[in-house]
Amino acid sequence: MGDMTNSDFYSKNQRNESSHGGEFGCTLEELRSLMELRGTEAVVKIKETYGDTEAICRRLKTSPVEGLPGTASDLEKRKQIFGQNFIPPKKPKTFLQLVWEALQDVTLIILEIAAIISLGLSFYHPPGESSEGCATAQAGAEDEGEAEAGWIEGAAILLSVICVVLVTAFNDWSKEKQFRGLQSRIEQEQKFTVVRASQVVQIPVAEIVVGDIAQIKYGDLLPADGLFIQGNDLKIDESSLTGESDQVRKSVDKDPMLLSGTHVMEGSGRMVVTAVGVNSQTGIIFTLLGAGGEEEEKKDKKAKQQDGAAAMEMQPLKSAEGGDADDKKKANMHKKEKSVLQGKLTKLAVQIGKAGLVMSAITVIILVLYFTVDTFVVNKKPWLPECTPVYVQYFVKFFIIGVTVLVVAVPEGLPLAVTISLAYSVKKMMKDNNLVRHLDACETMGNATAICSDKTGTLTTNRMTVVQAYIGDVHYKEIPEPSSINAKTMELLVHAIAINSAYTTKILPPEKEGGLPRQVGNKTECGLLGFVMDLKQDYEAVRSQMPEEKLYKVYTFNSVRKSMSTVIKLPDESFRMYSKGASEIVLKKCCKILTGAGEPRVFRPRDRDEMVKKVIEPMACDGLRTICVGYRDFPSSPEPDWDNENDILNDLTCICVVGIEDPVRPEVPEAIRKCQRAGITVRMVTGDNINTARAIAIKCGIIHPGEDFLCLEGKEFNRRIRNEKGEIEQERIDKIWPKLRVLARSSPTDKHTLVKGIIDSTHTEQRQVVAVTGDGTNDGPALKKADVGFAMGIAGTDVAKEASDIILTDDNFSSIVKAVMWGRNVYDSISKFLQFQLTVNVVAVIVAFTGACITQDSPLKAVQMLWVNLIMDTFASLALATEPPTESLLLRKPYGRNKPLISRTMMKNILGHAVYQLTLIFTLLFVGEKMFQIDSGRNAPLHSPPSEHYTIIFNTFVMMQLFNEINARKIHGERNVFDGIFRNPIFCTIVLGTFAIQIVIVQFGGKPFSCAPLQLDQWMWCIFIGLGELVWGQVIATIPTSRLKFLKEAGRLTQKEEIPEEELNEDVEEIDHAERELRRGQILWFRGLNRIQTQIEVVNTFKSGASFQGALRRQSSVTSQSQDVANLSSPSRVSLSNALSSPTSLPPAAAGQG
Repeated sequence: MGDMTNSDFYSKNQRNESSHGGEFGCTLEELRSLMELRGTEAVVKIKETYGDTEAICRRLKTSPVEGLPGTASDLEKRKQIFGQNFIPPKKPKTFLQLVWEALQDVTLIILEIAAIISLGLSFYHPPGESSEGCATAQAGAEDEGEAEAGWIEGAAILLSVICVVLVTAFNDWSKEKQFRGLQSRIEQEQKFTVVRASQVVQIPVAEIVVGDIAQIKYGDLLPADGLFIQGNDLKIDESSLTGESDQVRKSVDKDPMLLSGTHVMEGSGRMVVTAVGVNSQTGIIFTLLGAGGEEEEKKDKKAKQQDGAAAMEMQPLKSAEGGDADDKKKANMHKKEKSVLQGKLTKLAVQIGKAGLVMSAITVIILVLYFTVDTFVVNKKPWLPECTPVYVQYFVKFFIIGVTVLVVAVPEGLPLAVTISLAYSVKKMMKDNNLVRHLDACETMGNATAICSDKTGTLTTNRMTVVQAYIGDVHYKEIPEPSSINAKTMELLVHAIAINSAYTTKILPPEKEGGLPRQVGNKTECGLLGFVMDLKQDYEAVRSQMPEEKLYKVYTFNSVRKSMSTVIKLPDESFRMYSKGASEIVLKKCCKILTGAGEPRVFRPRDRDEMVKKVIEPMACDGLRTICVGYRDFPSSPEPDWDNENDILNDLTCICVVGIEDPVRPEVPEAIRKCQRAGITVRMVTGDNINTARAIAIKCGIIHPGEDFLCLEGKEFNRRIRNEKGEIEQERIDKIWPKLRVLARSSPTDKHTLVKGIIDSTHTEQRQVVAVTGDGTNDGPALKKADVGFAMGIAGTDVAKEASDIILTDDNFSSIVKAVMWGRNVYDSISKFLQFQLTVNVVAVIVAFTGACITQDSPLKAVQMLWVNLIMDTFASLALATEPPTESLLLRKPYGRNKPLISRTMMKNILGHAVYQLTLIFTLLFVGEKMFQIDSGRNAPLHSPPSEHYTIIFNTFVMMQLFNEINARKIHGERNVFDGIFRNPIFCTIVLGTFAIQIVIVQFGGKPFSCAPLQLDQWMWCIFIGLGELVWGQVIATIPTSRLKFLKEAGRLTQKEEIPEEELNEDVEEIDHAERELRRGQILWFRGLNRIQTQIEVVNTFKSGASFQGALRRQSSVTSQSQDVANLSSPSRVSLSNALSSPTSLPPAAAGQG
């Protein structure tokens, strides 16, 4: 078959084609129904319908060896007939939807109502308006023009509300867009290896078409459905589809079905793609759900009137595991798990909001009381019906003042600041090689106290080179001359390395002249192939004599075997097995060793011990990884029992032991020093032997000779943390982890145990926040458990990337340090913004409140307040949230989980500046007119023109905020607030821009902004008072915080709230929008196809009106095995009536079946 050219191949196909209508020998439906079968059913069906998998390849016009011809027209045709390999995402929210969402804000709604009432009243001219006897203030200097202008205030409030809404909506929209961009970037980066026109090429997953021959290997996430053609030892984790955690062994004759979305846990092979995109098993589930999300939102609204039935229908989507957490989940359905920062912020915002509400209520009550008492009691005016509108207008004005107080009190800018700051950081982190998948990971990283890092590829360059070798009883300290090695040994060595390594591993010529050769595939194997080339031998020739199809049996590398072996059939029908692996493991299985003459001699345990002492330990102490290469011959008959691994992988003959160097990345020691200075402990978790690990750890600076620390092997670690029964005990882990620096020869479970142990530990006063790096499939659990999981972008498998929070696009440890810096920067940016925002809030609320109570009119008008709110919130959050990080962030210890958001220093700054601002504003309010020789603005009538007096107050207020914004740049009590201000152009632009707009508002704002133009000298005074803020900032900085014990901190997460409910329930992964769309698929998988099939059956039963009892009985028997049975007992009766009315609403019994 393989030697047939493509043209032959097609001519053969011509005959079959006529009998099957259409372009290809199989229709889309046939293939779809084929992929729904499993195991033996599938094998039988393939035999009956097609013959074998080769026949299917022929029908799909593809060759198992050469792949598709890869011409554009052919690919296009396949895409048209069988579809493309991508599942269309849910439509993003339109801008208008976002505007609508922003309008839902309570304070804005109150303002809108107030504005509309105000507008309506200003257009209503009652007949009694001319009557003098209405209200005292009405008799003021009001001429016609002014009365006309009554509508302006309402209109201005509406306008500013529109501004706020647009800004919020735009922010949400750009965030969503960024997220989609990020998501598509993650998707584009996922490539897959296929064979086209005999060339092995990597193409983006979306380009895969039906008929492609895909090469699959350990760690892949299968991108499409297909049939297994050839390969070895392939094991697949299908838990995402079936929920069974056991790995499924795939073979051509027993179970050739490979399904999209499942993970390759072991082995390698090839498959022919039979279904892509919406026709693959993943896609079918997505389509069955239709637009799952939209229906859910509708249901959410209905769920209030409906009983448990609808709730049960919505459930399966959400929860990965059973129904026990269903009620809790309903509550958190649309909330993602809050990060530490967001938890603190929400709490703070609620506290502030409550205070604001109380203040505004008091304001309104006092104003109304004062007015009624003054008008009707003191001046004894009767309530005349024609005066009613005038009085109502007054009450509306009071209401507006109250709302203004509330609006200023609530810091709407907080969520905005967090979003901007995170979005900005994420964008910039891309440049620092951090691809952030979950927004909050970036801020959690700033609190990290421990990093558990892999060694290979993260701390080291992952360019393996053999630097020492032990061949034929000689220990060469550098690569030996080819002539010094016996020819027989040389041939065995070259074969053992060339054949017994993945054929996808190659060494290619360098891309640039004078560069290093490129290593493709498994790096350790590349090192060995490089060794073959250094010995002036050619591994390609050996591989072409023994192509991959001819290999008799392959035992692939996995974390249990720690070795790889390949069996070949020699020309005389006997078998030879080549083996390679970690030296201490393979040497234990050797009973002979090749001498200098190339002859095997006996290798006894005591020879082994001597070799370990003389060869392996010295190599390991130089930080080399030692690999032993051996072989064994088997007779042709009786053929050995290949499945009995223990007997096969024994009695080897050792060919050589090599020491592979993987040099430490040059920038790592410095990065680790920075981490240690920043209070972060770096631990190394590696599969290497303990001496190698210790040597590398010393080179990196993870451990310093002479310090008190632990380096443990996995076995010893397990012995120490388990009790007599073999259970892990937290207090035993607590004894070890604070000193543990290196964990060698560790299995993935050890890594997970260590991470979990550190996170759950209550040993230190602060809960540890742990970051973990990983690249292998088996690192998934540890990456998920960690607070922040880093996956390697280059060396990482799809599984690891799926489980991670941040992907390091350059696989480099020093990028993690950048992530820490950015994380701390986010936290600081929020604090800066808070410090600024709260000062403004405190001042504005007190001014509005006292001003209103004493002078019946807030010195700061509603529109002015909204302008202040806009500049404070939106622009300040932009300006302060985009401060670039500095190295000095790495000089302090991490904040930890329960440090309050507003520290004592910040509280001191907030109150200190508030005192300064209030003093000046009240001075201006009560004696300002005397200082500037102008008319007093107090007690002005309802529609009186704006006064210079109040304009000066407003202007001074804004100037003080502007200069205080510069003070807010530092939150740890630093003196130089201008430090690095020009590194942040956004900040400078915003401060200057706000200043310019303020000039325009004051000089030309007129009636809408209640401003009168000011003289130059008045402006100078306003700016001078503003500048005083900077001087006052220095005064505050002089007061030692330690003296101010009475200052409370705010925004602290208490111990109890520290772990939100969702975290306790680990299976409930609440993820934010874009993420949720992506994950919904996988969560469904857990629920599996079988549910959907049952549901379809049930629907059909209902449609055909067959006996419900039977259907339900069949259902409930299935259900009773599932863990949801408790939840189902009551709703199943209710749902029958629903089910009757609409065939599509499934009974909960179907939905609950796990």
